[in-house]
Amino acid sequence: MKGDRLEETTGCGGTHKGGLGILSKFLTVWILLAMAGGVILGAVYPEVAVGLDSVRVEQVSLPIAIGLIWMMYPPLAGVRYEELPKMKRQGKALSASIIQNWAIGPVLMFALAWIFLPDLPEYRMGLIMIGLARCIAMVLVWNQMAGGDNDLCAVLVALNSLFQVALYSVLAYAFITVFSTWIGGAGAGAVVNISIEQVARAVFIYLGVPFIGGIITRYILLKKNGKEWYDNVFMKKLGPTALIGLLFTIIVMFSLKGENIVALPADVIRIAIPLLAYFSIMFGISFLMSYRMGFSYDYSTTLAFTAASNNFELAIAVAVAVFGIGSGQAFAAVVGPLIEVPVMLGLVHVAKRAGAVWFSKSGPDVS
Repeated sequence: MKGDRLEETTGCGGTHKGGLGILSKFLTVWILLAMAGGVILGAVYPEVAVGLDSVRVEQVSLPIAIGLIWMMYPPLAGVRYEELPKMKRQGKALSASIIQNWAIGPVLMFALAWIFLPDLPEYRMGLIMIGLARCIAMVLVWNQMAGGDNDLCAVLVALNSLFQVALYSVLAYAFITVFSTWIGGAGAGAVVNISIEQVARAVFIYLGVPFIGGIITRYILLKKNGKEWYDNVFMKKLGPTALIGLLFTIIVMFSLKGENIVALPADVIRIAIPLLAYFSIMFGISFLMSYRMGFSYDYSTTLAFTAASNNFELAIAVAVAVFGIGSGQAFAAVVGPLIEVPVMLGLVHVAKRAGAVWFSKSGPDVS
């Protein structure tokens, strides 16, 4: 029911108790430490990084491939696919969410990436890949903290999971190769072509495999042990392990980029500016759009956070698989959660302030 308290664990260790778990709360800190640890590892023990990168599957080292798949599996195992039948009752909200997530969001990130990074094609492509990856994990935390509608959020997360499996490779090819070529032809910057087969293969391995695994896990264990045990026992133990895969990947990435470390602070700032603009603008557009459509505070909040958040795990996995673990695309994807986490925490307070000023206590319009 609307207003129920959720205690399910997300893919990065957050809990739905109205606050963040210790892992999610300090995710930015853990990422910074992982970056530093990778730099030190690459400088002191370069043979370790080389060894990790020696056994390859589809141009990705086997240990990294396992880490990438694992960081996607827990959030996909936590998605409430059984909530999808509720879509019929939430048609208006779903229509708004599809427009926000799959039309406005990708186009906005594409525009910002070209505006702020016309001379840095690798970072630009990394941002575009973030913009195409819609959130399926951390949005549940932001939504709970801001007082959004839990049922609607569960449905939108399940829907976005299906959309990503079906559309991510097609959209990545369209935005990175086709649309970027149009702009690049006008002299706006260098363009790197990727094939739809490259992205589709990466999406199948790093999204399709954990997606299928997550569905099978949820179906079998829900049937065997029930929803209460699955959400409040199994997922509480499984969810935080996704962070291990994420941090492991970051450590190895930075151990292989030692020669570029001196330039990273300036690069982080260049990448952070369009990210800050994206999260803020996307949230504002979606929140105002939902308000104008007549939704109440809880629905508007859920729609806004779902649209503004991104699935950085998927962006990292595809960037590593297609461009390489030491690529600028992969580095830009890693900067994504570094910026997103503190910004989303700030937007939780923005949403509450806006709710107090703009919204009445009336229920959502779900027609």
